Amino acid sequence: MNWESLKIFLEVAKTQRLSTAARALGVDSSTVSRRIHQLEESLEVRLFERSVEGHYLTAQGELLFASAQAMEQTLQSSVASLQGLDLEESGNVRVGTTEAFGSFFVTPNLVKFNKLYPNISIDVLPLLRKVKLYKHEADIAISIGKPRNTSMVVTKLCDYRLKVYASKKYLRSNNISTISDLTQQAWISYVEHLDFSDQLEFLNDIAPGVTPAVRSTSVVAQYMAVKSGLGLAVLPCFLASSDDELEVVLDNDIDITREFWLMTQPDSKRVKRVQILWDYLKALVKEQQSVLLGNS
Repeated sequence: MNWESLKIFLEVAKTQRLSTAARALGVDSSTVSRRIHQLEESLEVRLFERSVEGHYLTAQGELLFASAQAMEQTLQSSVASLQGLDLEESGNVRVGTTEAFGSFFVTPNLVKFNKLYPNISIDVLPLLRKVKLYKHEADIAISIGKPRNTSMVVTKLCDYRLKVYASKKYLRSNNISTISDLTQQAWISYVEHLDFSDQLEFLNDIAPGVTPAVRSTSVVAQYMAVKSGLGLAVLPCFLASSDDELEVVLDNDIDITREFWLMTQPDSKRVKRVQILWDYLKALVKEQQSVLLGNS
């Protein structure tokens, strides 16, 4: 077993597709497939479960992945330190975040960062699932609620508020004056068991027993459904409060607050460009607290 074989193994494990791994490595898919088979034969274990949807690690594959990833991180850190790259205010930083926060808060507030640090480029990855830092999907992850992985560097980013919103068009046809009126309304919510955080399960507490008229794993899709007049939804204030077509429903009766947390690998935290963006995000949420808490 050599490092080239491990590099190919790592890329397939991260991307879960031979073709994607091949493009990243600059080789053809047949070469990737052959090297994976050779690695499995040399180790006498099956590293991947193969299907039309992709390559997924077996239990033995997960063990090798953890060891190979540690080797890769050590090598990358050593090279970067030797070359002084970790100390430079340049390079690329990948931020994995929730869909709405990435699209409607982080991205619009990067103009100032770009002016301050023109040599640092940022990839914003608004995902509908948890970011896999251990697979190097991102340098920084922003999650809802405190992450349970204690091997990471973790810090609270901010609180943010959510409220019940409806379009003005919907409210012209539906009178909502008390909490009890909510069970008589059309609702838009998450698809049960497919939301990536139990902190997004609001509806049963607000309107028990209601079956949503429309459900989506995407909060942006929910926002668009509310905007079109389909019904009510619980939306983050940073997403919905600036939309003149929407109104808060029962503002004094419903108050939901959640937390965003920052997370990164210990080695990544020591990289200058990652630390710069980390600090920028912390300062940004403090500056924009009124927007996040729906007080603007």
